[in-house]
Amino acid sequence: MTRDTGSGQALAGTVKPTLRTIAQATGFSVATVSRALADDPRIAARTRATVAEAAKRLGYIPDRAARRLRTGRTQVVTLLLNTEHEFLGFTHEFLSGITEALRGTGYAVTVVPDDPGDNRLAPVRTILRNNLADGILFTRTECFDPRVRLLMEAGFPFVSHGRTEFTTPHPFVDFDNEAFARAAVARLVAKGRRRLSMILPDEKFTFCQHLRYGFLSAAREAGVCHEVVAGVTLDSDRERMAVALKQALAGPEAPDGFVCVGEVTALVTMAALTDTGMTPGIDADIIAKRASPIFDNIRPRIDTVFEDLRATGNAMGQMLLRRMEGAPPEDLQVLFTPGEVTGA
Repeated sequence: MTRDTGSGQALAGTVKPTLRTIAQATGFSVATVSRALADDPRIAARTRATVAEAAKRLGYIPDRAARRLRTGRTQVVTLLLNTEHEFLGFTHEFLSGITEALRGTGYAVTVVPDDPGDNRLAPVRTILRNNLADGILFTRTECFDPRVRLLMEAGFPFVSHGRTEFTTPHPFVDFDNEAFARAAVARLVAKGRRRLSMILPDEKFTFCQHLRYGFLSAAREAGVCHEVVAGVTLDSDRERMAVALKQALAGPEAPDGFVCVGEVTALVTMAALTDTGMTPGIDADIIAKRASPIFDNIRPRIDTVFEDLRATGNAMGQMLLRRMEGAPPEDLQVLFTPGEVTGA
């Protein structure tokens, strides 16, 4: 089989390169080129590399509009993302996991900001009305999330990060926050802490209910004092959070154990302890859920539980692909369990 690379280079300078252009330049069929560019594992690795090199040299850009007309699919997945989060680097890790899952499928990811304070249905309706995506991923799931209801009614593929309280099954990936809260309380009690404190998410979010139940029930079973910090949530600005913590620490029954749902809350708590003359690990202990290695480089050390956001994004991406191919929702539900408490 001959490959006339010279003709491909000539075409690259005069017309917009197409699959046929690459086929002419490499000597492969158009079908083989198409499958190779989609990183189809049934195509030999050497062939995929040859086609990829030719596509790059010729300046080939996939014509999504033509593909959409031919297949009825956009080859786009939309991620509705709340950029304010309790984890540092949430967007990078989460999005990296999704793109890993979609690699080689021909799908691209578009990110649309999602503000829980706005009309959360507006971007979903826009996507449905204008056929802007083949599937949707979203975070910060509510107990009775209106996006879930609308998408289920429309029969549109989606995967939520977090569960709901709907009786109808739907695809989700979640972290067992109840188990995390219970493990955190147990660790603090084992360290001799008797007055525990926690800042929760807004109560409309499902993971707030799981965290609250795990924290309160574990503290009651252990017979220790406990409080949910009033007036702030995980989404409160850091200054308000710090003020609320300092007020609690200035009281006659100051907390000596803190369960922190994310890295931001943990850092604010460490600062509040220091600002009030207390030392983490001596006057009080902190257990934080983390998604990055930041606490490996902070002293004094605190106890942490790791939540793998890259694995979460990867699982959501894979499940959305399966859902778009018709897999039933009840087979597309993943609950990650917390690992061991590590640290101090």
